[in-house]
Amino acid sequence: MGKGDLLSGNNANVAGDVPISTIRIRHLSNGLPTQPTLPAVNLDLKHRCPNNLFSCNGKPDSDHGKHAGGKKDRDRDSWHCRSYAVLAILLLANLINYMDRYTIAGVLEDVQRFYSISNAQAGLLQTSFILSYMLLSPVFGYLGDRYNRKYIMAGGILFWSLITLAGSFISQENYVVFLLMRALVGVGEASYSTIAPTIIADIFSKSMRTKALSIFYFAIPVGSGLGYIVGSKVAEAMGNWQWALRVTPVLGILCTLLVMFVIVEPPRGASDGGILLRRTSWLSDLVYLVKHKSFMLSSLGFTCVTFVAGALALWAPKYMNKAMVVQQIDMPEATVSLIFGVITCAAGFTGVAGGLYFANLLRRWTPRADPLVCAVGLIASAPFLYLAIVCSNHSITATWILIFIAEALLSLNWALVTDMLLYIVIPTRRSSAEALQILVSHAFGDAGSPYLVGLTADIVASTYARQDIVVQFLSLQYSLYVCCFLCVIGGAFFLATALFIQDDRIRTDKAIKGASGATPDSEDIVEEQLAIDKFTDSPTDSTTSPSDTTSEDSSQPEQNSLLTESTIVPDSRL
Repeated sequence: MGKGDLLSGNNANVAGDVPISTIRIRHLSNGLPTQPTLPAVNLDLKHRCPNNLFSCNGKPDSDHGKHAGGKKDRDRDSWHCRSYAVLAILLLANLINYMDRYTIAGVLEDVQRFYSISNAQAGLLQTSFILSYMLLSPVFGYLGDRYNRKYIMAGGILFWSLITLAGSFISQENYVVFLLMRALVGVGEASYSTIAPTIIADIFSKSMRTKALSIFYFAIPVGSGLGYIVGSKVAEAMGNWQWALRVTPVLGILCTLLVMFVIVEPPRGASDGGILLRRTSWLSDLVYLVKHKSFMLSSLGFTCVTFVAGALALWAPKYMNKAMVVQQIDMPEATVSLIFGVITCAAGFTGVAGGLYFANLLRRWTPRADPLVCAVGLIASAPFLYLAIVCSNHSITATWILIFIAEALLSLNWALVTDMLLYIVIPTRRSSAEALQILVSHAFGDAGSPYLVGLTADIVASTYARQDIVVQFLSLQYSLYVCCFLCVIGGAFFLATALFIQDDRIRTDKAIKGASGATPDSEDIVEEQLAIDKFTDSPTDSTTSPSDTTSEDSSQPEQNSLLTESTIVPDSRL
């Protein structure tokens, strides 16, 4: 073993022949002259080996061997329960997030009539939310890489819940105040969306991470669909659209309590089996991400996805309402929103599950499976979306079917895009990467698409001498065609991502495992070790504990040392 390795054994000559494992302390770099190797220090490993069943070389202690198997199984079951409980809570929060985001779309006609606003002003409700959401995301990304993430998430969920509730009481004369309230909702959601995926990444590893993210991102289409359904049906039942905004705040407060009292902050990067990485300044993080080819190209591809999804989410229900009136089909607006919500849920569930299945299948032949599946899904959705817009003049049933296919193909990439981000960016920069991706994708995607589609529809309608339902339908139809072009452009960005992703992934893996010779800061080690002690008792194969890591200390350079009791950490071979 080299200097800094951990040693273990049974010392029968200490304190009445009680076996105590021994440990050699890893040296920490502080720039001082090299010190001689210190003798092994006796420590009770029950405070440092998370499973308390194995000595630090990974083999059963003779004193514990008799009971190790059963205890290990119980600890593994406990670890599984905790990991999946965290995933369930994050899934619930994400579901509420998207329900809240699209409740307005389910009652958009009622909102327009209540405030007497145009299509452009109605689109601005969604745009204002997205603007604050994307502008605040870098702030929360910076905080999420440096401070306790669960407190940031809990505060954000509580904030957006209270603001949403307050927005339901804004009077008819105060459209600007209501607009401001919708913008403030984005502040709270930014704190959650930038951080939650990184917590999942620190709990699950490898293929289980992809599956966990797929489950987490089921909330996007399902939550969006439930937003339409709950919004329209609650408004219809209560006779007042404001009640639609009073459902998610109750669920949000419940979720805040679950985050505070159930979730425990996992150590950053623990599931990747690497060393603790040195934290860097926000400016250096930004420079690193902007120069990262795979990250930037996939973010641009995802920008096209958000543009299309944002436009359809707000305007598709109203467009189908107009189409039915033109074809003289009598159907309540709430029923149209219900149908679109059910289709969105089903298409999203199918798309996210399909993306996971096809990516796993394609990985047998190529490591570039994820961006290729995203590209094919996005390009293939374009013709179906075009046909759906065209068929709305003739057959409502055919239009619903085509919308389902287009949305399912569009949803193939939801989980895969985040999974790519997590394995091509080092752990200490993942929240910042999430934040930058949110900023780029929403700034040029759904921040402007609802407003642009509404504005285009108003401009087209103004060119007609008469202003009737047919003109309103045609003007909205023409403005939606732009979504088809964005699907193709987004697919091209994902194809370009496939050219670089393998090299970027290998480079990131080497950085995480210390192949480049990077060494951790002592302050970072202390903070992360406290998180390790607090978070887990046992590792598993797929839901990885911080101690379940492997790296070769022989690849590390000789380090100088300044040792205190607070900087004692277990070796990465534990």
